[in-house]
Amino acid sequence: MNAIRLRDFIEDTDGHIYAVSAYDNDERVGCVLRYVPDEHGERVNPEGRRYTKLDFEPAFEYIREHKPEYLDTLHRVPLSDVTKVYKPDERMDWIASRDPRVQRLLNCFDLPAGAVGCTGSRVLGLENGASDIDLVVYGPAWFTAQARLKKLVEAGKLPRMSEEMWRKVYTKRIPEISFDAFVLHESRKWNRGEFGDTYFDLLYTRSYDALASAPAGKGKELGRTRIEATVTDASNAFDSPAVYEVEHESVSRVISFTHTYSGQALAGEVIEAQGVLEQHGDTQWLIVGTTREAKGEYIVSKTLMEQA
Repeated sequence: MNAIRLRDFIEDTDGHIYAVSAYDNDERVGCVLRYVPDEHGERVNPEGRRYTKLDFEPAFEYIREHKPEYLDTLHRVPLSDVTKVYKPDERMDWIASRDPRVQRLLNCFDLPAGAVGCTGSRVLGLENGASDIDLVVYGPAWFTAQARLKKLVEAGKLPRMSEEMWRKVYTKRIPEISFDAFVLHESRKWNRGEFGDTYFDLLYTRSYDALASAPAGKGKELGRTRIEATVTDASNAFDSPAVYEVEHESVSRVISFTHTYSGQALAGEVIEAQGVLEQHGDTQWLIVGTTREAKGEYIVSKTLMEQA
């Protein structure tokens, strides 16, 4: 079986379903509980089993009460407790067969089999009428999809994001930057869009041959700080966590664990970032998104804002 990776889902021995949220899953899968079996639940899978969907905080409360041995920065499920793995790429045909909109959206990108999947509730068959389409694209194919989305919008084949949708996303994210600064950064990322009346994401996940190089582990906290630095490598800026290699007197990487600041800057741009400084070996990383809300933490491209 292929390795468990970011944006897969797993099921444990009690039938609880988790969203995989990490790459370091060799012994214990880093994930977040999303669905629990519940005979009164509003979500129903194709076999008729009902589930309740849990948001972030209730999920941690549930694990704290029922599975404290799984509690960590994420939820950590031992591989021995994993009974099923739901892989978005391997279930893509099945997902598309359940909703013509998904198939039509896939047709727009024309990506090879195995390069794209659909994560979130749809990979489980637990979607409802309000569910977004969370496309996940693997490795270099993601940049092909990004370029195609840009061309589709510029050619008028897909609509530009409406201000109403931008405000909806902004309200959901609650970032530490203004709405105008948020849209300025987001509108050049080409990683989300509208398809008919449905919102969709283009989510990045590493290909299997790149899993070993994903950053892992927590360093010693040195305190909160704000820096300005020049981005030297943004090739993993759309990953989770997003990684920016930077030129700075003491910090070598800025890493964002919140999706808001993925793809926030390009190589060669000067960024301003505020977060928690960590020691990693003989270098330091600035971590953004140390809490769910990432209060007081952000990344902005000063270069982009000065050009606007």
